[in-house]
Amino acid sequence: QTGQLYILLLGFQVMHVSRIILFLSFLVAYMSSVAGNFLIIMLVSATRHLHSPMYFFLSHLSFCDIMLSSTVAPNLLQVTLHNGSHMSVTGCITQFHFFALSSATECLLLTVMSYDRYVAVCKPLHYQTIMVFPFCRGLVVFSWMLALVLALIITGLISLLDFCYSGDIDHFFCDFAPLVQLSCSDATVVQSAAFILATPETVIETVETVFIISTYVCIFLAIHRISSTTGKLKVFSTCSSHLAVVCMYYGTLIVIYVASSGENSLNIKKIVSLVYTVVTPLLYPIIYSLRNQEIKKTLKKYLKSCKVKL
Repeated sequence: QTGQLYILLLGFQVMHVSRIILFLSFLVAYMSSVAGNFLIIMLVSATRHLHSPMYFFLSHLSFCDIMLSSTVAPNLLQVTLHNGSHMSVTGCITQFHFFALSSATECLLLTVMSYDRYVAVCKPLHYQTIMVFPFCRGLVVFSWMLALVLALIITGLISLLDFCYSGDIDHFFCDFAPLVQLSCSDATVVQSAAFILATPETVIETVETVFIISTYVCIFLAIHRISSTTGKLKVFSTCSSHLAVVCMYYGTLIVIYVASSGENSLNIKKIVSLVYTVVTPLLYPIIYSLRNQEIKKTLKKYLKSCKVKL
């Protein structure tokens, strides 16, 4: 029954000329994001000296960014081009599932990467014995599996809600809150579902945030104890890319939570969600390419080899 019902995603509702400009901008951003993240995955996979824990985690983060942007961007392009687009309730729940999976995995991977940087800076003599490949692989598998379980629980509870009529969502993708608001189930059931869905996600995000802050406090204290300025800059450069990505990622999440109580909360949330789902997956490979010397050297060698072949 729910598969026969359709939801209208309203998108940004702009004039025709602005729609074309937005469509082309989103298309370029999406294609660049996929190409940049795929390039990082390819470089890490094909280059032996990049087969280290940091780049192993980075390749999974890039794959996660491809999944996140590919879950949202194609439908965003259709919504933008037509000033709105219909999607079945089943399709909407499916889109939210993959959005929740990629978002949760990204949070967990950023946490794992902060631990990797903590060990590299604070316990450098034990790094090789702690961050062995089976342990790193276990951390990545745990991140994906925990995110999958959380996403399945959330989408499973949403699918139990009754959707007895078609409706509009003033957004460009199917997020959790608009889906629950469209349900015609009993208000008590919806509120209970909302509480059950929000609690584990909030707890995990809080734990992750506290853990990341704690690791970086330890990292900054370790850097402060280094006597030479050159040594401080060298050590800080090993984690500056990850720190920039963490600040960008959690900064957008904080803005989304803060904006939910404002007068123009819907418009602000749409803009911030756009940054979160389209812009940041584009910026991540740029940040890692510009701030990481190993990636830059490998990319230059790869480009030189391509020129020689041509």
